[in-house]
Amino acid sequence: MALILADRVLETCTSPGTGAVSLLGATSSFQTFSAGIGNGNTCYYTIVDQNGSNWEVGIGTYASSGNTLTRTAPISGSTATPVNFSSGTQNVFVSYPAEKAIYKDASNIVLIPTLNLTNALTPAYGGTGLTAVGTSGNSIVSNGSTFASSNAPRVFSSIMALVMGV
Repeated sequence: MALILADRVLETCTSPGTGAVSLLGATSSFQTFSAGIGNGNTCYYTIVDQNGSNWEVGIGTYASSGNTLTRTAPISGSTATPVNFSSGTQNVFVSYPAEKAIYKDASNIVLIPTLNLTNALTPAYGGTGLTAVGTSGNSIVSNGSTFASSNAPRVFSSIMALVMGV
């Protein structure tokens, strides 16, 4: 299962309530979730009422069996998530949530969403069990077997600057 980003994926559905969305097919000039995302993969999605004010953004898992999108992890919505779409027709499409985006702001500073390193640094994931990242403004550095907080130049920021041309 991979997180897939794809362009021009949009289908309709009717009244999914708070559960999985039964997709009804792509609208004109768009592709289906099956073609753009693929069976068993996840994607960022948006669901919005065609004739109302309800909407939801989240992470969903597409299943070709039944042509459904399971709302795995709602992120935000017009009401408490998951949003209860109780009537009417909704558009369901692949999107890229603002809170997940890495971008360069007006001052040319690359902004990265808050990272949860707790699980990534546990021994089960190849880390050392480090549970705190140290002093604010410091970087995490590794000598290959341990992690430590350092005020040395931020290697990741330097790499991002090279990659993004900052």
